[in-house]
Amino acid sequence: MEEANQSVVSEFIFRGLCNSRELQTFLLMPFSILYMMTVVGNLLVVSLIITDPHLHSPMYFLLANLSFVDFCLSSVTTPKLTTDFLTENKTISFGGCMSQILCVHIFAGGEMVLLVSMAYDRYVAICKPLRYFSIMNRQKCILLVLISWIIGFVHAMSQLAMILELPFCGPRIVDSFFCDIPLVIKLACMDTHTLGILINADSGVLATSCFILLLISYTYILVTVRRHSKDGASKALSTCTSHITVVVLFFGPCIFIYLWPLSVTSVDKFLAVFYTVITPLLNPAIYTLRNKEIKNAIKRLVNQNVDSRDNF
Repeated sequence: MEEANQSVVSEFIFRGLCNSRELQTFLLMPFSILYMMTVVGNLLVVSLIITDPHLHSPMYFLLANLSFVDFCLSSVTTPKLTTDFLTENKTISFGGCMSQILCVHIFAGGEMVLLVSMAYDRYVAICKPLRYFSIMNRQKCILLVLISWIIGFVHAMSQLAMILELPFCGPRIVDSFFCDIPLVIKLACMDTHTLGILINADSGVLATSCFILLLISYTYILVTVRRHSKDGASKALSTCTSHITVVVLFFGPCIFIYLWPLSVTSVDKFLAVFYTVITPLLNPAIYTLRNKEIKNAIKRLVNQNVDSRDNF
């Protein structure tokens, strides 16, 4: 009985995005470029915020942490995805699969809470501007970031604890490009219907509660500012557009995957690619293109490099 309860599967096999070898070869270069752009874009934002004194404010401190989390989230899945385009047997060890599950949920859960913190920052900046720096002091910013990491870690450990002791003794093909919990638990040698509901409820509650808090925050910002000026709503919307765009892009696929009752493999794979590959790339692009301070920081960095080259 003791042996029956232990996992005998030492590795899992990914089916990947598609079965066609020609299409996989074609996708190698685009996904490699997307990952490099994600790494460069997010680390550039982090570097700019750390090195440029003009960006040493609460909003940019939170933005730097968001970019770092996006870099980490993409790095958990995308390198493995791109290298698997080159191989016919897309395997991952049991320990590697569990580690991938843990990391994805730490970073994804942490990002959800971090986006709520950024919404709170915008609420204080727009609705209580005179008290902004006293409320959003250094200690408060560090606390908000720590809370996001703690909640992400607790969420990930609760997910992992529910599947770590499952008996995997036969099927080992995961119909995706990374270890996604709903797909992995289907391979267990027992009925996991109730467990699947609990796991989806765990992720769904976190995603939905954060999304509702974000909707309330941004709605309250617009309503509050509109009361003070006729064009206040448009100004507030302009300030928060990049934040709202990122929220929709990140939460949309997550909520759909974990709360939608029907599972369509092709749709699930597209949404998984979207929130693990595309969204981490779009976030720095959205903030850079719509943010004057970030664009000015890039210009200052370029001018410094040009001046130092001329002096040399």
